[in-house]
Amino acid sequence: MVKMESTEEQDRKLVLEFIHLLEKSKQLFNGLRDLPQYGHRQWQAYFGRTFDVYTKLWKFQQQHRMVLDSKYGLKRWQIGEIASKIGQLYYHYYLRTSETNYLNEAYQFYAAIRGRAYYSRAIKEDRPDLMVKKLRYYARFIVVCLLLKKMKLVRELVTELEKQIQEYTTTYEPEDHLEWSLVLEEIKGFIKAEAAVAVLHADSNPIVLSHRLSPLTTPPCERSPHMTLSLQEILIVGSACEQAKFSELTMDMFRMLQTLEREPTETTHPMSASHGLHGHDASPAASRIPPYGVPGSKGYMENSRHYRDNPHKYLLYKPSISQLLVFLASGFKELPPGGALLLYMSADGCFSTTKHPEDYGYELGGLATSVKRDGVDGGGLACRGKSYKETHCLYPGDLYPFTRRPMFIIIDSDNSFVFQHIPRYFGQPLVVLMSPQDVPPAFQAEVQHHGSLFTLFLHSPLTALCYICNVGDVPIHHWERCQSYVDHFITEASRLVTRCRIDEIDQGYIDSSYVQFFGDDFLRTLILRFVFCDVVLRLHRGFRGRHMRPRCEPPLPSNELLEHPTLSHIIFQLATALDVRGHFSDGPECD
Repeated sequence: MVKMESTEEQDRKLVLEFIHLLEKSKQLFNGLRDLPQYGHRQWQAYFGRTFDVYTKLWKFQQQHRMVLDSKYGLKRWQIGEIASKIGQLYYHYYLRTSETNYLNEAYQFYAAIRGRAYYSRAIKEDRPDLMVKKLRYYARFIVVCLLLKKMKLVRELVTELEKQIQEYTTTYEPEDHLEWSLVLEEIKGFIKAEAAVAVLHADSNPIVLSHRLSPLTTPPCERSPHMTLSLQEILIVGSACEQAKFSELTMDMFRMLQTLEREPTETTHPMSASHGLHGHDASPAASRIPPYGVPGSKGYMENSRHYRDNPHKYLLYKPSISQLLVFLASGFKELPPGGALLLYMSADGCFSTTKHPEDYGYELGGLATSVKRDGVDGGGLACRGKSYKETHCLYPGDLYPFTRRPMFIIIDSDNSFVFQHIPRYFGQPLVVLMSPQDVPPAFQAEVQHHGSLFTLFLHSPLTALCYICNVGDVPIHHWERCQSYVDHFITEASRLVTRCRIDEIDQGYIDSSYVQFFGDDFLRTLILRFVFCDVVLRLHRGFRGRHMRPRCEPPLPSNELLEHPTLSHIIFQLATALDVRGHFSDGPECD
């Protein structure tokens, strides 16, 4: 009798300990919302504590499942909720560190929730809030799969999400059913827009290609002592109001963030019964230690920023001007010696009405950051053709203070050229790549929704070329052959850049800023893809006029690079291989 009482007492203590860990984990998780998204040290320790508590909670429910089932009434959806929050932790840690290995960790937990059907009985609980948690889980899982380019699984999840939304709407008739219908429309539109060109297997099934940087796709470079800078901080801003988006990621943001990441290294391992998978739903990451340790563990390296695979980046969707400047200042502050800051902005233009501007910093207009809802047209965005107040606009002059450190700027907008006048007051390296301000009428509607052509060139040059030549699908063997021409172009362009004479003033020389940035793999890739874009559009018959071609500041040398016959010849060879030679002129168009 005494023994039984002792067992009951032990069980009671286990349940109380579980409740304590559960409440503590919820408090810490909710507290994450109050942390600043910028900076590093402000949030790192808090994330560590949160990971630590969730690790204890997950192991505790594994070790004491039978007691928790019988004495606490632990349900499978509650286990799923814990796993979902761990997945969210890893995903947000990826967003804050830019390390794609943490994205893989998030995927492992989300996939386990689906594989073990933790939410399968959610609809039978007669709790609409539980169904909302299930729908949110699906939306988050879809985002992670999109970022990992698991497109087959994305389509399966979208089908399941649609079914779950229908079931939720039919059962509860909720007030938020229109919001979930909009979420579904957004993701379907995003998937459709993302597939700009289909690369096909021999059996006509599409192949998913990754466009992250890898050892095979890193452009070659003849190193020189002038190549002193490395990309350390990135700000990716998406404010184009009519562009396909999902979960605060516009298509341009989605493409650019992948362009600025290295291919993740997936470390697969057999999840055997020894890890408890077949017994008590072991952590999918039980034997997976991310490259810098699990946040919160003793082996975690807080000061590993100099050794990370990817530069640190911030993602901002339609920020206010104050938010944008705060995040810029934070990136500026976090730059280590020898580091460079990259600002990428995809936004609609704010156009000036000043006829004779004297101040290029503020009188030529700029870029719309956040856009207010227009109540007149039923909730559409007040965008093109409408005026902005100054508070909604980023002007070139706003960037002047940040040129105290090496800065690389990419502007993708119909008002991009106003950023070509940024002065170098502080003598630091500065490069501005600017998109064409216009595209041929045949592309305007699609480009506005499906993502910018300029960003597509920076993301996947061959995809962009196929797109402007109306090539909708390409067999894989043909794609690989054409890609070899692109690689040849990039190699030749890299050779030409490194052999140009360095100067900061004379025409025909290359500005030293390009050379200083050229040693960084990501910045070199962007510069060379910009050259590819410029040469292709210069030769394409449909892109006539200077406003339909990109610009850069300082200007790249024309004769020695942009109009070099070797580069033009490779583009003609590529066009012939794609059977689109008719889209290209026999020589560069005149300005």
